[in-house]
Amino acid sequence: MDVLILRQLARQPHTTQREFAKLLSVSLGRVNYCINALLDKGWIKAQNFKRSDKKLAYAYLLTPEGLENKARITASFLQRKRAEYDALRAEIEQLSAEIEVEDAPKALLPDAEQNA
Repeated sequence: MDVLILRQLARQPHTTQREFAKLLSVSLGRVNYCINALLDKGWIKAQNFKRSDKKLAYAYLLTPEGLENKARITASFLQRKRAEYDALRAEIEQLSAEIEVEDAPKALLPDAEQNA
């Protein structure tokens, strides 16, 4: 979940914890726990700002260390997904080849026998 929070904060630092909870379909408590963990790691920092309704809120900004870790985690995620994609593509090719081999004898039969 850290990478999802980091990616969202890179795009929109004014995202509230309630918005995160709704966006990620998790409890507000879980978001709060993750935000605090990221603050403790030094990957983000909280900054006060006034919202349009004149209430104080936090903007969560990625620190240089947070940006570095976001890039590292994203690269690792991308590498895993590419490997999954390659494995899935190979499996699809293998299954397609098996279907072609199984259907080949039927294709050699006269039309009347194929429909039987």
